[in-house]
Amino acid sequence: MKTDTIAAIATAMTNSGIGIIRISGDEAVEVADRIIRLKGNKKLSDCKTHTIHYGFVMEEDVKVDEVMVLLMKGPKSYTREDTVEIDCHGGILVMNRILDLVLKNGARPAEPGEFTKRAFLNGRIDLAQAESVIDVINAKNDFALKASMNQLSGDVSDIIKEIRKKIIHEIAYIESALDDPEHYQMDMYGEELAEKIAPVISKIEHLLVNAENGAILKEGIHTVIVGKPNSGKSSLLNSLVGKERAIVTDIAGTTRDVIEEQIRLNGISLNMIDTAGIRTTDDVVEKIGVDKAKEYVEKADLVIYVVDSSIPLDADDDKIIELLQERNVIILLNKSDLEPVITEKDMLSRLNKRILSVSAKNKDGIDDLERTIEDMFFHGKIQMNDEVYITNTRHKASLQDVKQSLRLVQQSIADGMPEDFYAIDLMNAYEELGKIIGEAVEDDLVNEIFSKFCMGK
Repeated sequence: MKTDTIAAIATAMTNSGIGIIRISGDEAVEVADRIIRLKGNKKLSDCKTHTIHYGFVMEEDVKVDEVMVLLMKGPKSYTREDTVEIDCHGGILVMNRILDLVLKNGARPAEPGEFTKRAFLNGRIDLAQAESVIDVINAKNDFALKASMNQLSGDVSDIIKEIRKKIIHEIAYIESALDDPEHYQMDMYGEELAEKIAPVISKIEHLLVNAENGAILKEGIHTVIVGKPNSGKSSLLNSLVGKERAIVTDIAGTTRDVIEEQIRLNGISLNMIDTAGIRTTDDVVEKIGVDKAKEYVEKADLVIYVVDSSIPLDADDDKIIELLQERNVIILLNKSDLEPVITEKDMLSRLNKRILSVSAKNKDGIDDLERTIEDMFFHGKIQMNDEVYITNTRHKASLQDVKQSLRLVQQSIADGMPEDFYAIDLMNAYEELGKIIGEAVEDDLVNEIFSKFCMGK
């Protein structure tokens, strides 16, 4: 089937050392030949695939730029179509000028993600692998990058395909037995099916458990710093970030709004939010900041409660403690360089959470805080192992539906229902798994997924 020839700038739209214009489609080579003069006056269409050539982009008889041209003929290309990449100088003007010439000579502008979409539609990668491409581009830390690369390599897809293969085998057996009961025995089949489904459900449950870690690995730990005004929250943020990100003064209530910063903790991202000090106040602006702080606490993966250990707890602390009873919390008894009036025992009697003594000002105890976070979220050690992590919320939702369908099969077996009931729920599970890899997915969803890609990818 003949396809449009598409083109886009594949590098960032900023001045840089090099820019790349990517062309893909049935006429990609012909379009390039119309605007490029190669050394020796040879034609790109006469060249071998997967070769690089030197030449000039020409507009009539005027040289536009000196370029290197990469030729990749289908199906051995990213899109499985004929693909040409023009490596030019990375100025915004020259890149746009070359792209304009490409479009004038037979190509059309590519939509966001259309190159990867064609790779999916042409069967080079499945939908899970395609989604991992944008995850690789957007990776915020080493673990997110590794998880995305594993998915791009097909680790997730291989597991999904293996489970689907087992399910479709059982569906086929049931359908054959219903059509030809003389040659297929169904006695005790329910018990046999239950034994086969149990490990599949366990596998899916394991993937779902890993999905929680996967979300943290991909997005980072959403961490909120709370405490009374002047307790040392901003000093803590500055210590963790390694620079003066927040204003630190002796005046209570300096931080009126939230301050957001991302830091790295041994390869994991912490999305840090320093909130306004929580206290009773008549200041309208400060009150808005306090209300925002409370909202962030409700959504946080981790709350760091900073307590000034040199002054007694008061009614404002009571309000904070009430907010944190059901949250994931680390309590920092700050200002350990001063004479303490609050002990760890005092604090534990009010809020039974992990407690550390620190001096944010002198950076004492910061290493202990980092180790405690590792212990809370990764059991003391963050490892870059070969575990398969589900980091995509769409995949997680589908796996939850698959688990539910297989649970219904177990229930039907336990209730002694006819075998065709098994087939209905097994087929639902099979199709839901197909949505993950793109074998049972609607066009609208495909379009939505690729619309989130950057231009030129």
